[in-house]
Amino acid sequence: MNDLHLFSLASTIVAGLVIALGVFFPALAMGRAIAAALDALARQPEAEKSISRTLFIGLAMIESLAIYCLVVALIILFRNPLLEYVLR
Repeated sequence: MNDLHLFSLASTIVAGLVIALGVFFPALAMGRAIAAALDALARQPEAEKSISRTLFIGLAMIESLAIYCLVVALIILFRNPLLEYVLR
């Protein structure tokens, strides 16, 4: 197996790990944030608008982490900047 095939295999494995971890941890964080928001709503129902607004902003920030991981994985798979150095 030459260096190019080995590098492509390693890149594919790394991209898979990036996606797996990049989706797993934000999903855990989203679950905890939603559980905390529901607990806060149960304790103070009159603060629903404030809690909901803060929850949605937090969920958007958490989701952006998963999207960044997707972008990094796509760059690794389709436009790997290190490939030029391997070919030399």
